[in-house]
Amino acid sequence: MKMELIQPFINAADAVLAETLQSPTHIGDVTMDDEVYRRKGVASLVTIKGDIEGRIIFDIDPPTAAKVASHLAGEPMEESEEVSRETVCELANMVIGSAITALNDQGFQFKIFPPVVHTEELGEKSSEDQESVVMCFDTAGGNVFMNIAMRYNRRRRADRAPL
Repeated sequence: MKMELIQPFINAADAVLAETLQSPTHIGDVTMDDEVYRRKGVASLVTIKGDIEGRIIFDIDPPTAAKVASHLAGEPMEESEEVSRETVCELANMVIGSAITALNDQGFQFKIFPPVVHTEELGEKSSEDQESVVMCFDTAGGNVFMNIAMRYNRRRRADRAPL
């Protein structure tokens, strides 16, 4: 996995979580995973296609989602499935919005699809040319997981090669 593809997402998630929860974050477990992703709580999936392609899954447990939602709303929020779903998708939007600026600055052209709630217990398995990185952000509000599987699009790279 190329760090230049995933580092913008790591930096963005760290900054967004620290600002949203008004507390420092710590990256806990980081693993390379070639197995099927197992959802831990309420998750959202963001798909990227273009010069680079792949997907990012944000995964948060309901109590942590309620804390994040409370910080975003500026008032206490009840823990519910609806709040969890809305929060994980909004968190995904914030992180992706920040990360795409760095990737655009590197000259990549791609399309980002809106976050969708990832309801499957198991996600897609990584492929031979697309490993995934799973990391846990430890926050004062709880744990947030991010699973990133990105790769260069071979067809696009071949299109850019000189003749």
